[in-house]
Amino acid sequence: MVDAKIRIQQLSYAYAGEEALRNVTLDVQANAITALFGPAGGGKTTLLRLINRLNDLVEETSMRGSILLDGEDIYAPGTDVPELRRRVGMVFALPLPLPGTIRENVVCGPQLAGVRDWARLEEILERSLAQAALWNEVKDRLDSPAIALSGGQQQRLCIARSLALEPEVLLLDEPTSGLDPISTGKVEESLFELKQQYTIVIVPHSVQQAARVADYAAFFLMGELIEVQEGNQIFTTPRDQRTEDYVTGRFG
Repeated sequence: MVDAKIRIQQLSYAYAGEEALRNVTLDVQANAITALFGPAGGGKTTLLRLINRLNDLVEETSMRGSILLDGEDIYAPGTDVPELRRRVGMVFALPLPLPGTIRENVVCGPQLAGVRDWARLEEILERSLAQAALWNEVKDRLDSPAIALSGGQQQRLCIARSLALEPEVLLLDEPTSGLDPISTGKVEESLFELKQQYTIVIVPHSVQQAARVADYAAFFLMGELIEVQEGNQIFTTPRDQRTEDYVTGRFG
């Protein structure tokens, strides 16, 4: 794969001696959607958390191998972790709007990062909500409580909140698992637009979603990367029998 934004090399990771990932090597292409799919317990969410360094404070863990962002090891001594998390945003399965208004949810990150000019904050607000396919639905009630939004709108608000910090990479952990089909469709549509500017890594909630959105797809099973291919190939002509069994519903 050329122009890899993220390069994962021989990565193994364990919690309290229990191996969650085993010798994973994977290139994540820039400006594309890479889907990590497979049965629960395969290590997909663990991998997302490692790319964002969310596991730093988890005790009794061990890691071997490396994760490179633009060729730089994100676990190298002296890495600016807050800056890494600005460059690599993450959205979780459960929408978690912050207390306060829609406007406050989106601009809080840039304000904490030092943006004080209100015109600039308003620009960030509109851009981020538009990129998350939410602007037209909320532009007339920006000062309403975020918690009053529907579940699908709350999830898109969380995406907008990550985008407000202008990340380079967006990690999505089953972002539509609790949403209705219409809301799911809106989130997926926004991803196709977002990949023009961002590198996206998603753990989809189903094989069907992976097939719909993935430019590249990687199948994980029990902590092992079984295979990776372009999305339009892995779901029709998988190389590994285990992948074929999974995508055709023989297990999982």
